Amino acid sequence: MTHTLLRGRLLTFLRAPQELGDTGSYLYESDGGLLIKDGLIVARGAYDKVSAKAPADVVAVDHRPHLIMPGFIDTHLHFPQMQVIASYAANLLEWLNTYTFPEECRFVESAHAARIATHFYDELVRHGTTTAVAYCSVHKTSADAFFAEALRRNMRMVGGKVMMDRNAPQGLLDTPQMGYDETRQIIAEWHGKGRCHVAITPRFAITSTPAQMEATQALAREFPDLHIQTHLSENHDEIKFTCELYPEAIDYTDIYARYGLLGDRTLFGHCIHLSDREADAMSETGSVAVHCPTSNLFLGSGLFPLKALARRDKSVRIGVATDIGGGSSYSMLRTMDEAYKIQQLLGERLNPLESYYHMTLGNAQSLSLADRIGTLDVGSDADIVVLNAAATPAMALKMEVVKTLPEELFLLQTMGDDRAIVETYVAGVAAKSTI
Repeated sequence: MTHTLLRGRLLTFLRAPQELGDTGSYLYESDGGLLIKDGLIVARGAYDKVSAKAPADVVAVDHRPHLIMPGFIDTHLHFPQMQVIASYAANLLEWLNTYTFPEECRFVESAHAARIATHFYDELVRHGTTTAVAYCSVHKTSADAFFAEALRRNMRMVGGKVMMDRNAPQGLLDTPQMGYDETRQIIAEWHGKGRCHVAITPRFAITSTPAQMEATQALAREFPDLHIQTHLSENHDEIKFTCELYPEAIDYTDIYARYGLLGDRTLFGHCIHLSDREADAMSETGSVAVHCPTSNLFLGSGLFPLKALARRDKSVRIGVATDIGGGSSYSMLRTMDEAYKIQQLLGERLNPLESYYHMTLGNAQSLSLADRIGTLDVGSDADIVVLNAAATPAMALKMEVVKTLPEELFLLQTMGDDRAIVETYVAGVAAKSTI
């Protein structure tokens, strides 16, 4: 297969930055080269050295003066909610019942699911996202459409059929046995096919009976290497209702613990209102709290204590995500702009190095996939985003006075959107320009 050689300014993280001047947390190459073959990065470094390793028939792409980074990773969003985004509601539970559940009923139709899957992946690529963790609807057809499109585009994606057997419209209910059986079928048909990863997906405890939670536990025991995704402590009314449904539990987190669902591959969306006991339980099991800032602000759910959770003696692993369609943007740049503002409101600081670490290596680590994605390391998947901090007239004007890399990153985060994404490479193949 033909080699591809990308030229530009390279940025990849080695670990979480400790402060704004922590240059040891990342590698930056002002004139860098990435050599790609068979979907993998095979060489990285100064352009003159990398180009010397390239064969004569290499396809060279010069992206100077733009910034080349690992593709963005989104750790929590809802594939069936593309037409739910920007729906007016007072709070989470009203929003679910008024807009979300009726829309998800449509995904029983395979043609509708396939159509939305095409648009869904187009938006991810347009915004520089190369891996995402998605909830499908309760229907197996939705999961089939989701993974079929991932396979067609050769994208590394995580997703699962939602399991829910109560407190939703009849058209969105399965049974404990059906949820178990269909999840097993999806695992057999899709997990490990291409770059697909199946996640065990009980929507949240409100919509699952104890019998279904037991079925979820059985799946987790049978497939211990799979991701698990659900929701936790997003909204005060949600927490109260959930605890009423499971009165034997100490708190919301304890419900999941009783069914063996805490662990280092479990992704809990939101986690805004955790008690100290719950945060300790998350920390001790390596569970991941996924911050969804645009959604939390849009639905008025609360302010996620990202910095406070990270600096605890028992720190909590953290991911960041768009949470489409409660979230209001497909862009991880917009997502981290809102995350920054939330920390400001909490009297905390989130510097731009931390933001880009979270979007790339940090999220890869939260998925236990950092050996494959999230860096520009040799041997990693060639999932790459190219960024232009002068993409709009207003950004170009600001760039005239930008002097440092962190200033450039902060400009991209604050003013950037899909227009700042010059190109998105999926397994080494240019994807945005072909949409």
